[in-house]
Amino acid sequence: MNDQHITEAEVTTLETPEAVEMPEEQGPQAIGRTSATERDPNTSDKFSFWLPPRVIVNPFDIVAVEQVNQPGQPPSKTYGLVTLLEHRTDAPNHLANFISSNFGELDEEPNTPRQGTTVAFVNVLNNTDDIYMPVPSERLVYFADPEGIQQALGTDVLIRERSYDAIPAGLIKMSNGASAVAYLDRRYVLGPESAHVNISGISGLATKTSYGMFLIQSILQKAPDPEKIAVIILNVKQADLLQIDQRPERPLPPEQMEMWEALGLEPHPFQNVRYLLPRGPNGKPNSYPPVPLIYTLYAYDLEGTADKLDLLFSNVADPSGTIEGIYGEIMTGITSRESEFQNVQSWDALLHFLWEKQSSGKRWRGMFARSSIGAFRRHLRRIVQTRQTGI
Repeated sequence: MNDQHITEAEVTTLETPEAVEMPEEQGPQAIGRTSATERDPNTSDKFSFWLPPRVIVNPFDIVAVEQVNQPGQPPSKTYGLVTLLEHRTDAPNHLANFISSNFGELDEEPNTPRQGTTVAFVNVLNNTDDIYMPVPSERLVYFADPEGIQQALGTDVLIRERSYDAIPAGLIKMSNGASAVAYLDRRYVLGPESAHVNISGISGLATKTSYGMFLIQSILQKAPDPEKIAVIILNVKQADLLQIDQRPERPLPPEQMEMWEALGLEPHPFQNVRYLLPRGPNGKPNSYPPVPLIYTLYAYDLEGTADKLDLLFSNVADPSGTIEGIYGEIMTGITSRESEFQNVQSWDALLHFLWEKQSSGKRWRGMFARSSIGAFRRHLRRIVQTRQTGI
C-alpha cells in the first residue's frame, strides 16, 4: 500500500497543466512541438503543433521547425505561417462540460478537471533546401528570427544579391516582439516584367489608398533611378489626394516615426507633383476644395475625342443599338472628314448639327428617326454641357 500511496502534492502536479515546461536549450526558446495524429496528419503543405501553457502565439506569426535533409547535410528548416489556433480538451462534447459544472452552475468549480492544450495549425511557406516532406511529429517549434522571416518569404536572396531591387512594403511584427521588413521585388512592380500589386481591405476607410500612397513613396525613395519613374494617380477621393505635396499640420506620433525608421524611409511630402484638374462649365476647375495652389486645367475637345465617342456613351442604356449607330456615323464622318461634317469642329457645333437633323423631319441617312436623334442629342448635351467635366 505504501508503494501505491500518492501525496497531495503529486496529485496537484498531475492535474495542473501549468507545470508542463518545454526543455531548456541554448539559443531560441521553443514554443511547442509538432504533432501528427491518425485523423490530423502533417502533410507537405501544412503541419500542427501544441503549445505549452503561458506561451502566446497569434495568427500570422511565422514559425520555424527542423526538417530532414540529404545524407551528410545539416538539417534543413521549414518555415510556416500560423493560420488558426484551437484549444482542445479531453471532454467528449460541450454537454459534458455543462454537466461537470453541476448542470450549469456558474459559481461552482467543475467536478471533472479537464486536460487540454492549444493547437496551432500552420501552412508551410518555405524550406531552406527545397525539401517539402511532411514535418515529423515531436519536433521542437520556434519563432522565426528576422533572418528566418526573410527566408520564409523568399526575399533573403533578393536582399543579399540585389538589395537595390528591394522595395520596403511593410513591417512584420511577431508575438514575441521580433520584427522584419517585408520587401517587394522592384522588377515585378516596375518595368517590362511588372504585373501589379493587389491591396485588399475594408471599403470606405481609405486604408487601401493610404497603403498605396505609402508604397509609391517607398518606391520613389528606394529606387536607384527615381527620375525615370512616373507615377499617375487617378483621384477618386475628393480633395484627399490634392495635397500630397504639402506637409501635414501635425507631426506623426512617435510610434509611427519608429516604423518609418525601421523601414529605412522618411515621411516627407511628394516632390515634383503636377496636378491636372478637369475644366468645369465656367472655365474653373471642377474639383472639390481646397484646390491646389498650382494646377493645370485639362479638357477634351471634339477633334481629339471624335474617335472615342463610344466611351462617352458606355454607361447609356441602348437596348436597340440606336445610340451606337448614331455615334458610329458621327465618328466615321468626323474622322473621315466627310463634307457633311466640315463645319462640325466643336461640341456646340455638333449639338447644332444634330438639332438641324432632328428638325428636318426626315430620317438622317435614311436610318435614324427624329426621336432617336433627339434622344442622342439629350444624352450628349447632358455629358458635354449640363454635367460635363473636362469636356
